[in-house]
Amino acid sequence: MGSPTAREEVLIQNGSAGLPGMLALPPGAFAVVLFAHGSGSSRHSPRNRYVAAELNRAGIGTLLMDLLTPQEDAVPATRFDIDLLAARLSRATAWLAAQPAAALPFGYFGASTGAAAAIRAACTSPIPIRALVSRGGRPDMARPDALAALLAPTLFIVGGLDTTVLEQNRAAFALLRCPKELAIVPGATHLFEEPGTLEAVARLAAQWFERHLRNA
Repeated sequence: MGSPTAREEVLIQNGSAGLPGMLALPPGAFAVVLFAHGSGSSRHSPRNRYVAAELNRAGIGTLLMDLLTPQEDAVPATRFDIDLLAARLSRATAWLAAQPAAALPFGYFGASTGAAAAIRAACTSPIPIRALVSRGGRPDMARPDALAALLAPTLFIVGGLDTTVLEQNRAAFALLRCPKELAIVPGATHLFEEPGTLEAVARLAAQWFERHLRNA
């Protein structure tokens, strides 16, 4: 039986406030993926925690963190402030780059509005983001210029029954110039609550990061 994944509660300084997170590094990790949660969510999101655990099993480190303070999260408009979310994700990326994990390639995993924040942050980050995955994301909120400027190989995962978001993803997908794929999970709605659908998300994400991060 292999060594367990090392998990550490962290606090990422953001001005006078600290953003809590959970850094998990499996033995021999070949990459680290930072998670950007959707509106009204946090590092405690059960769906993202499940995906993160599956990535850990595949040898990929993960950082799940809150992008907003509790006070900010109580304001509905702030949850949809993509510029703010992207700035916080960039801050977390800079923090991680100063840790021992800095020697590993970085990827982003964004859900809902967090996908738009991940795209924006990946476009402006001085630290290379080598791959990006969106789960039920709103990449259309990232702005056309950011979509066109994105360099990281990008995978959009959308539920087949999430029709509105699927159309939004198709429109955003057409603007991407980077290596890209659109994966549709049959029978899945927006939150991938149907049996087997979240497992499909985790499998697709792990395969994408394995392909683009292992030898990055």
